[in-house]
Amino acid sequence: MNKLPFEIPTVTVRLQPEEQILEIPRHKVKTVKRLLLYLGIRECTALVARGRELLTPDRAVLPHDNLLVRKVTSSG
Repeated sequence: MNKLPFEIPTVTVRLQPEEQILEIPRHKVKTVKRLLLYLGIRECTALVARGRELLTPDRAVLPHDNLLVRKVTSSG
């Protein structure tokens, strides 16, 4: 019996301002909230976008997503 190759779906994350590209197994980050926890980033300190759409913490992260995580801070 031939075995089919098994590929674990990943999510590609571009982390700014560091300009890091990360490949994360999707099963570890099923929501935006879980993604931020995985990255060690507090929800109130980052914006997450898929294309031109901003995502709230309750939104699902889909297999093969390309996401932008932009850390934001206020100064003043």
